[in-house]
Amino acid sequence: MQPLKKRLDNLRREFDDLFAKLQIADKQTQRDALEDELTRPELWNNPTHATEVNKQFAALDSTVSPWTTLAAQLRDIAELMELGDDTLAGEFDGQITAMESQLDELRKALRFTGAFDDHNAIIRLSAGVGGTDAQDFTEMLERMYLRWAEKSGMTTSSVERSTGEEAGVKTSVIEIVGPYAYGKLRGEHGVHRLVRLSPFNSDNLRQTSFALVEVLPQIDTPDEVTIDDKDLKIDVYRSGGHGGQSVNTTDSAVRVTHLPTGIVVAIQNERSQIQNKETAMKILRSKLAQLQLEQHAASIADLQAGESANWGSQIRNYVLHPYSLVKDTRTKYEEKDPQAVLDGKLDGFMESYLENSSYE
Repeated sequence: MQPLKKRLDNLRREFDDLFAKLQIADKQTQRDALEDELTRPELWNNPTHATEVNKQFAALDSTVSPWTTLAAQLRDIAELMELGDDTLAGEFDGQITAMESQLDELRKALRFTGAFDDHNAIIRLSAGVGGTDAQDFTEMLERMYLRWAEKSGMTTSSVERSTGEEAGVKTSVIEIVGPYAYGKLRGEHGVHRLVRLSPFNSDNLRQTSFALVEVLPQIDTPDEVTIDDKDLKIDVYRSGGHGGQSVNTTDSAVRVTHLPTGIVVAIQNERSQIQNKETAMKILRSKLAQLQLEQHAASIADLQAGESANWGSQIRNYVLHPYSLVKDTRTKYEEKDPQAVLDGKLDGFMESYLENSSYE
């Protein structure tokens, strides 16, 4: 029993060390405060704000819960081992081994040291060169990230989506909520290239198409990224509904321009002008935070003009013909089963990116 107690003591010391390094206690306090706020009936007088609070709580809870669960398990087994029943040694050994594996998994959070790595993520997908093929490829990427999020236990919601005339999507904005969502996804930021026999070409010729993936840290609170009102130009325009001929149209679409950088965010998904403005501002703050990371700027005021993730930064090739391969151009990591990758098998690419800090 003594060797088992020594293993348990070592495990508890390492747990306490990681718990402190990752500031789990602070996150737990934040989560508890949000949980208290959610119990107040008056919160739901503003459904939009209540939804945001609920999302923040869910994200923090998914980060904190594995730690509190493991802490409880450590306490329980320590109490049982104090009883000194040697007949349970085999069971204790199995439980300690399982907890060591859990801690190994939680230890991976140490890699997420960036300013926004613990935030939720916003992914913006844009079809590039390649016409309908590019729009179809963009929809394939949209599905890929949705599948990855589902397999990773994260939740997703569509913020904005513009479909192509023939197939696919022109743009798609997705919110991904889960532990270290931005930290895990930030390596996906850049241009993705597809090579295949085109299903939209009558001669079935090989086609190359491109899509831009922007990964942004979701900024939930305005004070995280402060924007001066004089730096904003806000336009309201007519949002088209289904049916054409001005059917279901309202003056609710909002376009927000950040004058110093030239970044433009336009949202028309919601029927409410206020909701569209709030969504546009949230995405603008996220874009500015990402640009600040890219330019290593001390503050938003120091940013230079320029969109985040330009079309020159190609990061991955998806080759379906004449051979099958998906390869990251930065880390050289590759997978020989493109369909598995397009079904959400992205962890290998993400792990490789995180291990290569020179690509930060």
